[in-house]
Amino acid sequence: MKWEDNRRSSNIEDKRGESGMNFGSNQRGSMMMLLPIIKMLIGTKIGRIVLVIGVVAYFMGYNPLALLNLTQTQNNSSNQVVNSLEDDRNAQFVSAVLAQTEDIWSEVFKKHGVTYKEPKLVLFRNSVQSACGFASSATGPFYCPGDEKVYLDLSFFEELAKRHDAPGDFAQAYVIAHEIGHHVQNITGTISKVHKAKQDVGKIAANALQVKVELQADCYSGIWAHYSKKNFNSLEQGDIEEALRAASAIGDDTLQKKGQGYVVPDSFTHGSSKNRMAWFNKGFITGSLASCNTFKN
Repeated sequence: MKWEDNRRSSNIEDKRGESGMNFGSNQRGSMMMLLPIIKMLIGTKIGRIVLVIGVVAYFMGYNPLALLNLTQTQNNSSNQVVNSLEDDRNAQFVSAVLAQTEDIWSEVFKKHGVTYKEPKLVLFRNSVQSACGFASSATGPFYCPGDEKVYLDLSFFEELAKRHDAPGDFAQAYVIAHEIGHHVQNITGTISKVHKAKQDVGKIAANALQVKVELQADCYSGIWAHYSKKNFNSLEQGDIEEALRAASAIGDDTLQKKGQGYVVPDSFTHGSSKNRMAWFNKGFITGSLASCNTFKN
């Protein structure tokens, strides 16, 4: 994917140098006093560690997972060296892709007589606090409707390549475009309508509705790819295959087969590999919002 000469977005919030915990000054002071005690317990009985952290979290308003993560990060810092040059290049890449989505969706919305409201994208490391709650890197990239922000730990790119066997910058861009697709759904009212509908149905039906949300976001990411090629000439040979490989790798059926050895369709929340690829491809071919109506049937 050609992106180096593209403009960078001004909507990046870089929190990679921060922890995911927002403490007041009194809480930070108390935290520093308690850390040596907790660190002494690391390496002793697991139950005692959990108990101490749980008590501290309960009475002082901390997330116990975040507190444990902080102590473990300090203890293992020598094993967690970040390649800053690669990390910063990835951050530049994310900013360039985000800028493309801004230009593309502004154009698409303008055709429908509507102004596109640009979201923020938060870069973080290890953990983060959003309007949707606390999240660790294990959550993966996500969109929070509460604050209209996309959250991304850049380590996910390595996970996408190594764990999911979906390397390539366009595969990474597809993931970003998918999350921006959720923002489009949010500002057009789709997410709120689905959230309300899910409250009136059982778990299986609610899962089916969520699948439609995710497949539509895949289709919207296809629309981004359509205009990225048309307006920016960004696509190179093999890029669409990278995106399709990523869509296939994170399909519910593929992940379930890897994780548990069998597939439970009723538990799907993102869609099968086949469907995810199909909806991305539909958006890419048509470049049309109307073609992405996953709720039609």
